[in-house]
Amino acid sequence: MLKTFVLVGTVISHDSFFSTVEFNLNPPVNGGASLAVMPNHAIPCEVKTGQTIYIVKDENMKESRVVCKLEGE
Repeated sequence: MLKTFVLVGTVISHDSFFSTVEFNLNPPVNGGASLAVMPNHAIPCEVKTGQTIYIVKDENMKESRVVCKLEGE
């Protein structure tokens, strides 16, 4: 089981309730991309197509967390 990871996601589509996000591991591995359908309220920033989000988990964290790309990065 992974205890520490970063998933890099890009919102590829969305509607009023859900977003479809393509996720890749960072650093990339042979598994390729994965798709997830997430409720918009789980994304803590403005949901728009092309938006980058991250799911991060450190071994010291009990649960993973969704964070957004900072402006200007």
